[in-house]
Amino acid sequence: MYIERLKGYVTNLAMRLGHAPKACVVTFGCQMNARDSEKLLGILKTAGYDETEEEKDADFLLYNTCSVRDNANQRVYGRLGAVKNLRKGNPDMRIALCGCMMQEQTAIDRIRTGYSFVDLIFGTHNIFKFAELMCTLFQNPGGMVIDVWQETDQIVEELPVERKFSYKSGVNVMFGCNNFCTYCIVPYVRGRERSRAPEEILDEVRKLADDGVIEVMLLGQNVNSYGRNLDEPISFAKLIQQVEQVEGIRRIRFMTSHPKDLSNELIEVCAASDKICRHIHLPVQSGSDALLKAMNRGYTRERYLDLVSRIRSAMPDISITTDLIMGFPGETDRDVEDTIDLIRQAGFDNAYTFQYSKRTGTPAAGFPGQLSDEAMKDHFDRVLKVVQETARESCARHEGETDVCLVETLSDHDGGLVTGRLSNNLLVHFPGDESMIGRMYEVRLEECRGFYFLGSRTNAAEA
Repeated sequence: MYIERLKGYVTNLAMRLGHAPKACVVTFGCQMNARDSEKLLGILKTAGYDETEEEKDADFLLYNTCSVRDNANQRVYGRLGAVKNLRKGNPDMRIALCGCMMQEQTAIDRIRTGYSFVDLIFGTHNIFKFAELMCTLFQNPGGMVIDVWQETDQIVEELPVERKFSYKSGVNVMFGCNNFCTYCIVPYVRGRERSRAPEEILDEVRKLADDGVIEVMLLGQNVNSYGRNLDEPISFAKLIQQVEQVEGIRRIRFMTSHPKDLSNELIEVCAASDKICRHIHLPVQSGSDALLKAMNRGYTRERYLDLVSRIRSAMPDISITTDLIMGFPGETDRDVEDTIDLIRQAGFDNAYTFQYSKRTGTPAAGFPGQLSDEAMKDHFDRVLKVVQETARESCARHEGETDVCLVETLSDHDGGLVTGRLSNNLLVHFPGDESMIGRMYEVRLEECRGFYFLGSRTNAAEA
C-alpha cells in the first residue's frame, strides 16, 4: 500500500523536475548491511527512482551506516559535512540515515544538533517501514523524521530487492546476537537473536535460483546458533543441507561463524558437500587466553586450535580466515606474542586485522589499561607483518593447481582480464570478457602475486 502511495509522490516529483529523480544508496559495514541496502534500493526503484552511484547527482541520498568501530561513525559525519553543500545546491535533495549507527542515541542527538539538514533517520529493526517513512517525508517537508525501534521480534523479508549481482546473493537467515562480547556494540544495535523460519529461507533461495542466482551466502551475526529460538528448533547444519537441495544453486557460502558454536555436525555436512564452499571465516580476535576471557569470547586458544585442527582434518583443502583485534585494553607484549603464535599454528589463509576501537556503551570502553595510540599501532604492525607473511605462503602453495572459479567482474587493472573467485575464496585474474561474468570456468593458477593469482582457462567451455 505504501509503495503505491510513494509512487504517486515520486511521479509528481519527476514531473516537477522534468526527469525521474535519482537515488544513491551508500553502504558502510558488513554483508548484512549490503543486503539491507539492496532492499532499500529495490523499494526506491519500484517507486520510480533511478539509481546513481554519484552522491552529487542524487535527489535522494541514503547512508546505511555501521557502528562496529568508531571510525565508521566518523566517516559518516565526514560525509555529511561534505554533503551539506550539495544540499544547498539542490533544494529538492533529501538525505536519510539508517543502519546500526542510528540505533545509538548519542549519534541521533549529534545529528539533530549538528546536521539538522538530514531529513530521515531510521534504524536496523524497521527497514520494512521505509516506503511508509518516505511517504511521511513527502507529506511533511522541512522536518526531520525519526523512527528508531530499540528492539523487535518481527522479521519482514518480503520486500523489493535490487541486487548488485545477478549471479550471487546474500540471504538473511537470522538477525541479532546473544554473545555480548565486551568490545562489541552489535547486540545493542541489532538486538537479540531471531531466526527466520527455514521454509521462508528455502522459498527465497528457490526464487533466487529461478532468477539466475547460482551462489548464495547465508548471513547472520552468528549463523552457528541459527534455529535455536524457533518453535521447532533446527540446526544450521540441517538448514544448509536443505539449501543444498535447491536446484540451480551451485555454491553456498556462510558467515559469520562464532567458534564456540561451530558444531561437529556442521563440519561433517561441509566435508560431505559438493556445493558448500571450501572457506570458513572463523573470527578468533586474540591468541591470548587472558584477553579472550576479558572479551567474553567463550573459548580458549586451545579450544580454538582444536577446532581448526578438526576442520582441517575433515577438509584438508579448506581455507580458514579470521578477524583479529589488536590493542584491546590490557594487551601486553606477551599477549601479542601469543596471538602471533596462534596465527602460525592455525595457518590462517588470511586475517582481517583491526586496531581496537573504543565503543561507548560497551563494557570494554570502561576497562582499565586502555592502550595509547602508539602502543596500539606497534601491536597492530607486529601482527599484520606475520599475517601478511602467512597469507602469502598460503596463497603460493596453490601455484600450478587447477580449480573452478566463478567469474565476478572485469579486472580493475586490465580490461582484457576477468576476476574469478575460487571455492576457497582466492581470486584469480585471467583473459576473458564481460560475457563471462556470472559463469564458472576451470582455470590453472599459474603465477602467485602475493594474495591473488594470474591464470588461464583450461578450456573454453563452462565448468
